[in-house]
Amino acid sequence: MRRPCLSRPSVFGSPLFLGFDHLEQMLDRVAKNADGYPPYNIEQTAENRLRITLAVAGFAMDDLQITQEDNQLVIRGRQRDDSEGRIFLHRGIAARQFQRAFVLAEGIEVEGAWLDNGLLHVDLQRPQPEVRVRTIQIHGGQGNPGASQGSAPNGSPPRGVDGRSVGARTVNGAAMPVVEGRASRG
Repeated sequence: MRRPCLSRPSVFGSPLFLGFDHLEQMLDRVAKNADGYPPYNIEQTAENRLRITLAVAGFAMDDLQITQEDNQLVIRGRQRDDSEGRIFLHRGIAARQFQRAFVLAEGIEVEGAWLDNGLLHVDLQRPQPEVRVRTIQIHGGQGNPGASQGSAPNGSPPRGVDGRSVGARTVNGAAMPVVEGRASRG
């Protein structure tokens, strides 16, 4: 008997989320990284600074590797097996390898890392976001701005006699010419 293919509903399946498919891929990667080893802390050390601390007891600096792959901080650990020639009556400390990935927001920079008393610390800086405001010009007519009625052939807005930008604005239901943002009657 053939089982139906069940697909997981997409978090960003709404048509209102445009261009967020990469976020879904990042969430899938984070879900695969759900193993609890090694334990870690994330703390805010200043207003725009973070520190990730991993408990990596038994790992030497040469056993650890930190890389930034696009927007992912990946920390890997691989201990060398030094048990050759040794006889263990009990072995509770395993030479275990790990990979821990953290998804970084756009603009977060890794400042540095250090190993101290079995704890690996990674400092991150989160720059303050710039407030960006951009005004989008509205053209009159149908279709795209280059094909709208009254546009110049190169798609730029129509110009008045003095070379200033001229458009149209509706005032009390009637279209009025606009020159540099002011409605003029006539």
